Order: sequence, then structure tokens, then C-alpha cells
Amino acid sequence: MRAVPDGYTLLLTGNNDAFNTALYDNLKFDYLRDIVPVASIAMAMEVLVVNPSFPAKSLVEFMAYAKSNPGKVSVGSGGIGSGSHVAWLLFNMLSGVETLHVPYRGEGPALTDLLGGQLQAVFPFISPSLEFIRSGRLRPLAVTGARRAEILPDVPTLSEFIPDYESIGWLGIGAPVNTPPDVIEFLNKTINVGLADPRLKQRISELGDAVFASSPGQLNRFIPEFTDKWGKVMRAANVKAQ
Repeated sequence: MRAVPDGYTLLLTGNNDAFNTALYDNLKFDYLRDIVPVASIAMAMEVLVVNPSFPAKSLVEFMAYAKSNPGKVSVGSGGIGSGSHVAWLLFNMLSGVETLHVPYRGEGPALTDLLGGQLQAVFPFISPSLEFIRSGRLRPLAVTGARRAEILPDVPTLSEFIPDYESIGWLGIGAPVNTPPDVIEFLNKTINVGLADPRLKQRISELGDAVFASSPGQLNRFIPEFTDKWGKVMRAANVKAQ
């Protein structure tokens, strides 16, 4: 934020920076005011996974089981304000089910306990859970994007059963405020050239994510809308950093 606005000091930013605007009351900067969007890079979605021993084999069965056992289905996350946590928050709000949130310090420990049977479900991003899904050690019930994931085409979206549900993560580049517009434009075009490389697109796809290219103007509209949406969700749930 305090770096010289010359285009040489940049921020790898994303959904967590947007979440933090609602999560913390004492941030010493204004994310939307002090950081200028440069370019987006990739977009990801979470996937609701359960231990194979869990009785539900579909999202419908999962919701029915959770409704008949309110507060007893344990859902782990990567911690308060993580992507897996806010995906769970929105799921609880829109589905009407009541599940038990178990926060961890990162999705890795949550997935470890899920694999070991100490948890019943997690909403991780696809990338860290993909090999467990492929090996049958985790059962995917639904993905959180608006469309099905190319890498998991047989797994439905939550929105196919819960209208208006969508939870995504994203990565992009930001610069200090007052960075000259021509520098922003140069960086954006250069990053987008890289994102158009078929090898890079394939690698991002192999990780379960998707290339997310945009202009500075498009990103300047996307980030405030994203921040506002999840701020409302976290404030409605009275979520604060612990």
C-alpha cells in the first residue's frame, strides 16, 4: 500500500483480501480505496466432499440427513473467513440446514481429519482435494460454481439444487493507488498475453481452476461486487476474526 506507485511492487490479491474487509474492524488500510486492480489470473471453486463412510451419496441425501440431524453433521474449514468457511456459511443460509462448523488452521488439517473420519464434510477448493476424489478417498457431492467444473463434469453444482448459490475464489494482481494508468494498462496486457498461452491454461485447468482474464475496468467492477456480496454474508452471520 505504501510502496512507490511505479508498477514494480505489486500485490498478489484475491478473495481473502475481499473477505478481510468484513472480517476485521481495525484494518489500517482500505482495500477498495488503496489497491488498484491490475489484472485477474485464475478463478477457482470449492467442492463439498464427504468421507466415503458418510451415509449420504448425493447432495439431496446430505441435506436430508443434515435436516434430520440438526447441528450434528460436522463440517470442517480452513479457518474463520477462509474460502471453505464462507462457502459453508452461504450453504447453511440458503439451504436451511444446520450443521456444525469446525474451523482449522488451513484446509490441509481439515482434509486430514476428514480422511481420518473425525469430520463428516469439508468445502475445500478443488485443487487440494482432487487426488483424494480421484482415488476414492473422498466423495464429491457438489461444486460451488455457477457451472460444473470441467475437471469434475459428473459432479453437479449446488445451484442445481439451491437457487442463487455460488461461491468462488479468485487470484489477481493489484498495485498501489496512484499507479499511472499507462503502467496499469501495460501490466494488464502483458499478464493477459501470458494467460492466453495454451500451456499455462492447461496447467491451471489441471489444478481444477480456470483462467480468469479481464481488463482493469472489468476487475474494478468485479472486486467491489464480490466484496459487497461476501461482506453481507459474513455480517449476517456475525462472523469476525478470532
